[in-house]
Amino acid sequence: MIDKKIIDLTLPINSNVSGVSITPAKTVATDGWNATTLHLYSHSGTHMDAPVHFEVNNQTIDTIPVNRFISEAWVVDLRHVQPSQTLTVADMNPIATNVQKGQSVLLHTGWSKKLGTDAYRNQLPKISPELALWFGKKGVNILGVEPPSVADVNNINEVTEIHTILMDNNVVIVEGLTNLEQLSKNKVTLIALPLKVENGDGAPARVIAIE
Repeated sequence: MIDKKIIDLTLPINSNVSGVSITPAKTVATDGWNATTLHLYSHSGTHMDAPVHFEVNNQTIDTIPVNRFISEAWVVDLRHVQPSQTLTVADMNPIATNVQKGQSVLLHTGWSKKLGTDAYRNQLPKISPELALWFGKKGVNILGVEPPSVADVNNINEVTEIHTILMDNNVVIVEGLTNLEQLSKNKVTLIALPLKVENGDGAPARVIAIE
Protein backbone atom coordinates (compact mmCIF):
# COMPACT_ATOMS: atom_id res chain seq x y z
CA MET A 1 0.00 0.00 0.00
CA ILE A 2 1.30 3.44 -0.93
CA ASP A 3 1.87 5.63 2.12
CA LYS A 4 -0.38 8.64 2.36
CA LYS A 5 0.34 11.92 4.08
CA ILE A 6 -2.59 13.25 6.13
CA ILE A 7 -2.60 16.92 7.12
CA ASP A 8 -4.97 18.39 9.69
CA LEU A 9 -6.29 21.74 8.36
CA THR A 10 -8.37 22.43 11.49
CA LEU A 11 -7.86 25.09 14.15
CA PRO A 12 -8.16 23.79 17.72
CA ILE A 13 -11.27 24.78 19.65
CA ASN A 14 -10.43 26.36 22.99
CA SER A 15 -11.65 29.12 25.27
CA ASN A 16 -9.41 31.66 23.53
CA VAL A 17 -11.57 31.41 20.40
CA SER A 18 -14.27 34.06 20.08
CA GLY A 19 -17.68 32.57 20.86
CA VAL A 20 -16.27 29.51 22.64
CA SER A 21 -16.58 28.67 26.30
CA ILE A 22 -15.39 25.37 27.77
CA THR A 23 -16.17 24.69 31.42
CA PRO A 24 -15.89 21.61 33.65
CA ALA A 25 -19.09 19.60 33.97
CA LYS A 26 -17.91 16.42 35.69
CA THR A 27 -14.67 15.27 37.30
CA VAL A 28 -13.30 11.86 38.14
CA ALA A 29 -12.88 12.94 41.75
CA THR A 30 -16.53 13.83 42.31
CA ASP A 31 -18.46 12.04 39.56
CA GLY A 32 -16.31 9.17 38.40
CA TRP A 33 -15.48 10.61 34.96
CA ASN A 34 -14.27 13.80 33.31
CA ALA A 35 -16.58 15.81 31.06
CA THR A 36 -16.92 19.41 29.93
CA THR A 37 -19.69 21.70 28.77
CA LEU A 38 -19.04 23.25 25.37
CA HIS A 39 -20.60 26.56 24.37
CA LEU A 40 -19.84 27.02 20.66
CA TYR A 41 -20.63 29.88 18.28
CA SER A 42 -21.72 28.13 15.08
CA HIS A 43 -19.04 29.88 13.00
CA SER A 44 -16.14 29.59 15.43
CA GLY A 45 -12.72 28.38 14.37
CA THR A 46 -12.62 26.14 11.32
CA HIS A 47 -16.23 25.92 10.18
CA MET A 48 -18.63 25.32 7.31
CA ASP A 49 -21.42 27.71 6.32
CA ALA A 50 -24.92 26.67 5.29
CA PRO A 51 -27.03 28.76 2.87
CA VAL A 52 -29.54 29.59 5.60
CA HIS A 53 -26.69 31.58 7.23
CA PHE A 54 -27.58 34.42 4.82
CA GLU A 55 -31.06 33.11 3.96
CA VAL A 56 -29.95 32.43 0.39
CA ASN A 57 -32.18 29.37 0.60
CA ASN A 58 -33.43 27.13 3.41
CA GLN A 59 -30.64 24.53 3.28
CA THR A 60 -29.23 23.91 6.75
CA ILE A 61 -25.90 22.37 7.70
CA ASP A 62 -27.47 18.98 8.52
CA THR A 63 -29.10 18.73 5.08
CA ILE A 64 -26.01 19.33 2.95
CA PRO A 65 -25.50 15.99 1.15
CA VAL A 66 -22.65 14.05 2.74
CA ASN A 67 -21.12 13.28 -0.65
CA ARG A 68 -20.15 16.97 -0.78
CA PHE A 69 -17.77 16.49 2.15
CA ILE A 70 -15.13 14.46 0.26
CA SER A 71 -13.61 15.70 -2.98
CA GLU A 72 -10.45 16.38 -4.92
CA ALA A 73 -9.15 19.86 -4.16
CA TRP A 74 -6.75 22.18 -5.93
CA VAL A 75 -4.38 24.20 -3.74
CA VAL A 76 -3.66 27.74 -4.97
CA ASP A 77 -0.54 29.41 -3.55
CA LEU A 78 -1.50 32.99 -2.73
CA ARG A 79 1.02 33.70 0.01
CA HIS A 80 2.01 36.89 -1.81
CA VAL A 81 -1.31 38.56 -0.97
CA GLN A 82 -1.32 41.91 0.80
CA PRO A 83 -3.58 42.92 3.74
CA SER A 84 -7.17 43.57 2.60
CA GLN A 85 -6.32 42.55 -0.96
CA THR A 86 -9.23 41.63 -3.21
CA LEU A 87 -8.65 38.33 -5.00
CA THR A 88 -9.65 38.22 -8.66
CA VAL A 89 -10.11 35.63 -11.39
CA ALA A 90 -6.53 36.33 -12.52
CA ASP A 91 -5.28 34.93 -9.22
CA MET A 92 -6.69 31.55 -10.24
CA ASN A 93 -4.42 31.28 -13.30
CA PRO A 94 -2.47 28.33 -11.83
CA ILE A 95 -5.59 26.16 -11.85
CA ALA A 96 -7.83 27.93 -14.36
CA THR A 97 -7.54 25.28 -17.07
CA ASN A 98 -7.42 22.32 -14.69
CA VAL A 99 -10.26 22.70 -12.21
CA GLN A 100 -13.24 20.52 -13.07
CA LYS A 101 -16.86 20.56 -11.92
CA GLY A 102 -17.19 18.91 -8.52
CA GLN A 103 -13.61 19.59 -7.47
CA SER A 104 -12.80 21.91 -4.58
CA VAL A 105 -10.38 24.83 -4.21
CA LEU A 106 -8.20 25.73 -1.23
CA LEU A 107 -6.72 29.23 -1.14
CA HIS A 108 -3.33 29.18 0.60
CA THR A 109 -2.80 32.77 1.69
CA GLY A 110 -0.79 32.03 4.82
CA TRP A 111 -3.42 34.01 6.72
CA SER A 112 -3.73 31.49 9.52
CA LYS A 113 -0.27 32.63 10.67
CA LYS A 114 -1.94 35.91 11.68
CA LEU A 115 -4.34 34.19 14.09
CA GLY A 116 -4.54 36.22 17.28
CA THR A 117 -3.70 39.51 15.57
CA ASP A 118 -6.01 42.33 14.51
CA ALA A 119 -5.13 41.68 10.87
CA TYR A 120 -6.52 38.13 11.00
CA ARG A 121 -10.09 39.43 11.11
CA ASN A 122 -9.87 43.05 10.01
CA GLN A 123 -7.40 42.96 7.09
CA LEU A 124 -8.20 39.62 5.53
CA PRO A 125 -7.86 38.92 1.79
CA LYS A 126 -11.30 38.84 0.24
CA ILE A 127 -13.07 37.29 -2.72
CA SER A 128 -14.25 39.63 -5.49
CA PRO A 129 -17.78 39.24 -6.89
CA GLU A 130 -16.28 38.22 -10.24
CA LEU A 131 -14.19 35.50 -8.60
CA ALA A 132 -17.17 34.25 -6.60
CA LEU A 133 -19.10 33.94 -9.88
CA TRP A 134 -16.13 32.18 -11.47
CA PHE A 135 -16.14 29.54 -8.73
CA GLY A 136 -19.84 29.06 -9.36
CA LYS A 137 -19.47 28.75 -13.14
CA LYS A 138 -16.66 26.24 -12.67
CA GLY A 139 -18.94 24.12 -10.47
CA VAL A 140 -16.56 24.25 -7.51
CA ASN A 141 -17.72 21.96 -4.71
CA ILE A 142 -16.03 23.49 -1.64
CA LEU A 143 -14.16 26.76 -1.41
CA GLY A 144 -11.78 26.67 1.55
CA VAL A 145 -10.06 29.78 2.93
CA GLU A 146 -7.75 30.51 5.86
CA PRO A 147 -9.33 33.76 7.12
CA PRO A 148 -12.51 33.65 9.20
CA SER A 149 -14.53 34.85 6.20
CA VAL A 150 -14.48 35.01 2.40
CA ALA A 151 -15.25 38.74 2.57
CA ASP A 152 -14.76 41.83 4.73
CA VAL A 153 -16.60 41.07 7.96
CA ASN A 154 -16.75 44.80 8.71
CA ASN A 155 -18.73 45.49 5.53
CA ILE A 156 -22.15 43.85 5.79
CA ASN A 157 -23.03 44.59 2.16
CA GLU A 158 -19.85 42.99 0.87
CA VAL A 159 -19.96 39.98 3.16
CA THR A 160 -23.60 39.38 2.22
CA GLU A 161 -22.92 39.77 -1.52
CA ILE A 162 -20.00 37.33 -1.64
CA HIS A 163 -21.65 34.67 0.50
CA THR A 164 -24.85 35.02 -1.53
CA ILE A 165 -23.09 34.62 -4.88
CA LEU A 166 -21.23 31.52 -3.73
CA MET A 167 -24.24 29.94 -2.05
CA ASP A 168 -26.54 30.79 -4.96
CA ASN A 169 -24.11 28.87 -7.15
CA ASN A 170 -24.04 25.85 -4.82
CA VAL A 171 -20.47 26.41 -3.58
CA VAL A 172 -19.94 25.14 -0.03
CA ILE A 173 -17.89 27.60 2.05
CA VAL A 174 -15.31 26.48 4.61
CA GLU A 175 -13.51 29.21 6.56
CA GLY A 176 -10.76 29.28 9.18
CA LEU A 177 -8.38 26.71 7.71
CA THR A 178 -4.81 26.29 8.93
CA ASN A 179 -1.61 24.31 8.19
CA LEU A 180 -1.84 24.70 4.42
CA GLU A 181 1.92 25.27 4.36
CA GLN A 182 2.25 21.56 5.18
CA LEU A 183 0.73 20.63 1.82
CA SER A 184 3.36 19.63 -0.74
CA LYS A 185 1.03 18.81 -3.64
CA ASN A 186 -1.12 21.14 -5.71
CA LYS A 187 -4.00 18.64 -5.61
CA VAL A 188 -5.18 16.72 -2.56
CA THR A 189 -8.16 14.76 -1.30
CA LEU A 190 -10.18 17.06 0.94
CA ILE A 191 -12.41 15.81 3.74
CA ALA A 192 -14.51 18.44 5.55
CA LEU A 193 -16.99 17.15 8.14
CA PRO A 194 -19.21 19.68 9.94
CA LEU A 195 -21.03 18.88 13.16
CA LYS A 196 -24.52 17.65 12.28
CA VAL A 197 -26.45 20.45 13.97
CA GLU A 198 -30.15 20.16 13.23
CA ASN A 199 -31.37 23.27 11.39
CA GLY A 200 -27.89 24.75 11.79
CA ASP A 201 -26.74 27.85 9.91
CA GLY A 202 -23.19 26.50 10.08
CA ALA A 203 -20.99 24.41 12.33
CA PRO A 204 -17.40 23.83 13.38
CA ALA A 205 -15.81 21.24 11.10
CA ARG A 206 -12.88 18.84 11.20
CA VAL A 207 -11.03 19.31 7.93
CA ILE A 208 -8.15 17.17 6.67
CA ALA A 209 -6.21 16.82 3.43
CA ILE A 210 -4.77 13.56 2.10
CA GLU A 211 -1.79 13.52 -0.26
